[in-house]
Amino acid sequence: MDNYYEYGSYEKSANTPEHDLVMKSRKSLEITGVKHVDSFDNEEFLLETAMGFLAIRGQHLKMKNLNVEQGRVSIEGKIFDLSYLDHHEGEKAKGFFSKLFK
Repeated sequence: MDNYYEYGSYEKSANTPEHDLVMKSRKSLEITGVKHVDSFDNEEFLLETAMGFLAIRGQHLKMKNLNVEQGRVSIEGKIFDLSYLDHHEGEKAKGFFSKLFK
């Protein structure tokens, strides 16, 4: 399988960390390639990944594991929605969430 992926201004190359999502029964989510956790609460997470901003929405969400060095995050709860935001939308969302979670 080809390791090249283009998403807006993000390109998969040898220098880009792997970014994968593994969901089990809508209750457990393992994410790799996480650069930064921008915000989170029990209904929404906003993560900056190697391929753009990722918004995760659900119910009773909690972070089970965070490994910043490896760029891994584990989330548990009932997952309703996963969506990637374009780079410029990510900046808007980041500003919105930072105001919301002050």
